[in-house]
Amino acid sequence: MTRPFRLFIIAGEASGDALGARFVARLREVLGKRPLELSGVGGEALIVEGLQSVFPQEDIAVMGFGPVVARLPLLLRRMSDAAHAAAAFKPDLMLTIDAPDFSVRVAKKVRRLAPAVPIAHWVCPSVWAWRQGRAKRMRPHVDRILALLPFEPAALARLGGPETVYVGHPLIERLEAYRPGPSEAAQRDDAAAPTILVLPGSRRSEIRHLMPPFGEAIALVAERLPQARFILPAVPRLAEEIAALSADWRIKPEIVTGEPAKLAAFRQARAALAASGTVTLELALAQVPTVAAYRGAGWEAVLARRLIKLPTVILPNLIIGESVVPEFIQDDASPQALAEALLAAVAEGPARQRQLDGFATVEQSMRSAGPSPAANAVNAAVALVRDPVSA
Repeated sequence: MTRPFRLFIIAGEASGDALGARFVARLREVLGKRPLELSGVGGEALIVEGLQSVFPQEDIAVMGFGPVVARLPLLLRRMSDAAHAAAAFKPDLMLTIDAPDFSVRVAKKVRRLAPAVPIAHWVCPSVWAWRQGRAKRMRPHVDRILALLPFEPAALARLGGPETVYVGHPLIERLEAYRPGPSEAAQRDDAAAPTILVLPGSRRSEIRHLMPPFGEAIALVAERLPQARFILPAVPRLAEEIAALSADWRIKPEIVTGEPAKLAAFRQARAALAASGTVTLELALAQVPTVAAYRGAGWEAVLARRLIKLPTVILPNLIIGESVVPEFIQDDASPQALAEALLAAVAEGPARQRQLDGFATVEQSMRSAGPSPAANAVNAAVALVRDPVSA
């Protein structure tokens, strides 16, 4: 009888749970007739794939300094629980996904308890941007990092981190959902009556700092483009707060929620005003010229300047090594500056074309790993396993 392949997997939040489910589905294909046994920590998507979670994913799905401190005793206990469960399971492979502060600490404990277990980590921590010393500290505990961004292998090598393989980004599998059909393309081509996205972020701190200048900026744009339509795709849990914060805006955006409505807005959009973050990569792959902004509390800005070691934090700019997406930080993110840059992104001209040319290069680079990030991730991770994987 063929011995089952044992995978211990840790997905600390919903996005990691979705990646983990894709990994498991692809691993089953690779294993063929060989059985798969799962253990670890995950949410609904991984549970559907057969995972019996050692403890609820919600115990470790926390973000932000305050919530982490409040739940620190539980988090420390769950790190120990996960590590001991992994060692007792005796897996052929351990895969941690994102949540690096939790995942790497568990990996360190597992390396001490069961040093022969190969450990891969999917989603490279942003060590290339800040807290760069983390890269070198990961190396003894993580055998291979599976990266979502094409510049990360070189960055981790430069910083002395673990071996890193670019496996591709899940967005590459969904490009058609972001690309306009014929009627949407006609809407996107209309520079006189453009659809403009307003994306103030997905965290309360972001939206509270960015909503005021974004509201004034689109009012200034509307003075020049009175037929412009403004759409604000909101995270459902923040929709009421966003509606309240925009209630006194001179120009009221159309607030939409849910992934289908967001994707429809992306397909129609001619330009976007967005918070710095992952959404700028979505916009680049959707071929929507963008103006990016960041505003935070004064102490956050001081801390960011001390910790962030890059001239830009905009992902499309980092991928191609060129600042094609304009970014405005703190006091530079004034309504007037944002409006002027947004008008340039809408109008046919060199500023808009420079972004579109840059986005074509972003897509080419992102596609370089091939069409299936999950398949690449499985191949890169199981290559660490000493015994043959398939039956």
